Amino acid sequence: MPKMKTHRGAAKRFKKTGTGKLKRSHAYTSHMFRHKSQKQKRKLRKAAIVHSGDFKRIHQMLTYKKK
Repeated sequence: MPKMKTHRGAAKRFKKTGTGKLKRSHAYTSHMFRHKSQKQKRKLRKAAIVHSGDFKRIHQMLTYKKK
C-alpha cells in the first residue's frame, strides 16, 4: 500500500498544539469589517480549537505533520 500524503490545503490551515489538539483560524476575517462590532472582530482574531466531531477527519489529512 502506498504512503499517505499530507493534504497540503489542510496543512496550511491547521496547526497542532503541544497536547495534540488542532488549532484553526476563524472565518469572516477578510473583509467588510465596518459591519462587525469591535467585540466580534476582537474574538475572531484569536485561534479556535477544532471540534471533536471534525478532529478525526482532519487529523487523518495531516498524517505526517509535526507542528
